Amino acid sequence: MSINYADSGVNIEAGDAASRAAYQNAKSTFASRKGLIGEPFALEGGFSGALDMGDFLLIQNDDGVGTKLEIGERTGIYDTLGEDLLCMVADDAICVGAETISITNTFDVPKIDAQAIKTLTTGLAKACQAEKIVIPGGEIAELGKALNLMVWNATAVGVVKKDKFITGKGIKAGHTIIGLKGRVIRSNGTSLARKVCESTFGKNWHNHSFTENQTWGEILLTPSKIFHRLLLDTVLGDFKTERPFNIHGIAHITGGGVPGNLPRILPDGLGANLDNLHAPHEAVKQLQALGNIDEAECYRTWHCGSAMMLVVEESDATAICQAINDKDKEVEAQIIGKVTSEPIIILKSGFSGNKLSFEL
Repeated sequence: MSINYADSGVNIEAGDAASRAAYQNAKSTFASRKGLIGEPFALEGGFSGALDMGDFLLIQNDDGVGTKLEIGERTGIYDTLGEDLLCMVADDAICVGAETISITNTFDVPKIDAQAIKTLTTGLAKACQAEKIVIPGGEIAELGKALNLMVWNATAVGVVKKDKFITGKGIKAGHTIIGLKGRVIRSNGTSLARKVCESTFGKNWHNHSFTENQTWGEILLTPSKIFHRLLLDTVLGDFKTERPFNIHGIAHITGGGVPGNLPRILPDGLGANLDNLHAPHEAVKQLQALGNIDEAECYRTWHCGSAMMLVVEESDATAICQAINDKDKEVEAQIIGKVTSEPIIILKSGFSGNKLSFEL
């Protein structure tokens, strides 16, 4: 039997429709600040919202850890989920070149577990310290029977100078695409991973061995790699420093996978040929095999190896990879493909080596 994302209770089409409706309603508010401080910069399909603050742009975006937190509740492992929460918002902000300066976070819980929240927020604080981000506030709401499980979300605030704002509008056919390697999965697609594991190993799947020394619950709680500070320190420069390289676009490969996120920065009519993506993590390969998941479904759900993509000039690509890898060898920055003149994404699957096509 083949398992897909819908089987796990997630309707991608409904989610996309809801997002479009929400964004149209959000856009209806833009005119209310026309000519005032904080007038919005409209960026269709972008990863973060931008507000004009005169000499710079204020960046805001929201996200959460989703059902990855459910695995934390199953296992009692909470210490790394703060990295996941920060990753989801800071790595969206970095896609427009913004340096995240603060995040706030909110807990909605059926019943307060003080020790769990202490551990979660300790992990978040450590991650923020490493990324030079402050936490000015937050909220904990105890909602009783209105919820079954804990929900943890965050809002990031960032800044970027106007001349360093990355829109993707300058992307052209022939530009080089660089990929940065992620870890197992980020905080998206967890419902599908959980569905595969439960269907294979039963209700206590989180205790089933992935390797001799690690359970499935533990491997799926591997914290997301955060690229925000790494990119600021190597190829983007922070708010005050000059930008070392010309970066035309950055895509964070989260919900929607490769075909759902790379096109968000590509101008109309363009696509990509990705023939050298990072290989999926062994756990993701096993999930694909255990669930008999269509390979295209995997690339629409998880990053499957390359968790961040940068669009750059061909002449800069090698130097950019070198600068990133000199700072952090874990990410294995490498050229993964090219921007093409046709509105289609063609990628070489890391599961079988077959070519997969996604029309845009």
